[in-house]
Amino acid sequence: MLTDIEIAQNAKMKPIIEIARKLGIDDDDVELYGKYKAKLSEQLYTKLENKENGKLILVTAINPTPAGEGKTTVSVGLAQAMNKAGKNAVLALREPSLGPVFGIKGGAAGGGYSQVVPMEDINLHFTGDMHAITAANNLLCAAIDNHMQQGNELQIDQRRILFKRCLDMNDRALRNVVIGMGGKLNGIPREDGFQITVASEIMAILCLAADLEDLKKRISSILIGYNYSGEPVYAGQIGVAGAMTALLKDALKPNLVQTLENTPAFIHGGPFANIAHGCNSVRATKLAMKLGDYCITEAGFGSDLGAEKFFDIKCRFAGLRPDCVVIVATIRALKYNGGVAKADLQTENTQALEKGIVNLQVHVENMQKFGVPVVVAINRFHTDSDAEIKIVEDFCKKMDVEVSMADIFAKGGNGGIDLAEKVCRTIEEKKSDFSPLYDETLSIKEKLDIIAKEIYRADGVVFTAAAEKNIKEIEELGFGNIPVCVAKTQYSLSDDQTKLGKPENFKITVRELKLSAGAGFVVALTGNIMTMPGLPKKPAANNIDCDNCGNITGLF
Repeated sequence: MLTDIEIAQNAKMKPIIEIARKLGIDDDDVELYGKYKAKLSEQLYTKLENKENGKLILVTAINPTPAGEGKTTVSVGLAQAMNKAGKNAVLALREPSLGPVFGIKGGAAGGGYSQVVPMEDINLHFTGDMHAITAANNLLCAAIDNHMQQGNELQIDQRRILFKRCLDMNDRALRNVVIGMGGKLNGIPREDGFQITVASEIMAILCLAADLEDLKKRISSILIGYNYSGEPVYAGQIGVAGAMTALLKDALKPNLVQTLENTPAFIHGGPFANIAHGCNSVRATKLAMKLGDYCITEAGFGSDLGAEKFFDIKCRFAGLRPDCVVIVATIRALKYNGGVAKADLQTENTQALEKGIVNLQVHVENMQKFGVPVVVAINRFHTDSDAEIKIVEDFCKKMDVEVSMADIFAKGGNGGIDLAEKVCRTIEEKKSDFSPLYDETLSIKEKLDIIAKEIYRADGVVFTAAAEKNIKEIEELGFGNIPVCVAKTQYSLSDDQTKLGKPENFKITVRELKLSAGAGFVVALTGNIMTMPGLPKKPAANNIDCDNCGNITGLF
């Protein structure tokens, strides 16, 4: 059996210029990064502004488990299936971060015969977007420290600097550092720390910015800290917003690649959903909607994280109205939620499935609360028994949602034809009546209470003393009426990753809140969420190699 990377390396890719032409894009609007990758010009947006939008389909999932769900794989397979069925479908996905690539998860370009290619490039340096974001973030950090070194005209309090350096790599040793050591010429000593690049506010800004002007405005609005009088200091006062924009001008342009079956795919932006807002860029999604009759996009982790933020943050800011939600699950993962150990998931266990399927039920109900029709996609495994499949089918019938047993990992687009037909039929027969979950003008506490009770099914929210202080400061700055972005474990509906299925009788504890004024939301940190992950005992990097001809192995 071929590995994912071996399948990808055997793919018959078309020159990306041909993929662009297939979408009706002029050659002059294609900026090539080699033969199989490209960015698209700023002028293309103007050319397409009067074109009607295609239907928007969000792919999300149940809470992830060690058994795997395959959300990206289903997204790719669905797009391939739609094109096989004669539909004009375009993908819009997130870029992988090097943290998971070299950490636990491995690559993030789909799997089996439903992948985006060139897989190695996409998972590694790609077109340099992550590096540009890292550089822009760290330019601001360097400028802040230089400002204090050169006289500190703004009277910045080095004890109250909020904006951290970043690196697109898991490195726990950089979570908390002391900088400026070594004497007067080396800066002002202070405590600092690193986040992974995908948790940087610059990443969130890039993914939500409408254009370069909006990008620069958002960068200028970043709250970097406070002065000695307790007054806020913003990035625009440091004087490098223009330089940061210059570093990001090409990164703002969406990347065009293709799937194994030559379906067009935009891969752009990559905030994590457990520590950020978890969606690809607004610009890529809007471009895909203009160029395709159907745009298939994805939100990170389970619907309690990525999908909620897609609806309440991305759709709110971008004016998007989704037409359908596809919730991905596997029978294996549902049995895991029912208490079966990972080693025993291949054995039929209808009792555990009936117990664990409650996790899928919550995700279906949650998506329906946004007024968007739902389709369930079961990512099929050969170990799924007929009895187990019937339980899932009966469950979905009871909930009045379509369900498809998708075999897209092994069969590519051909394995997703049934799913594609059911998604298209659902869009035609069930009108979307989308609206966000909460009114953004509510207080921060009220918004968090709604998310906790309606999405996580918690009894309420507990705020630490530090969180209470954060809320007071944020509201005093005039930012109480913006959306909230909850940083929470992806493994559970609660903030305790050990509580599987549908946890009950619990409260969410918010330990800290951070204002992302440039991005336009408030981040609420719960549990033990780290914005700089660490490598595991046996990192995926240990399996990766490159031979003398430049051929990469072991990436996934």
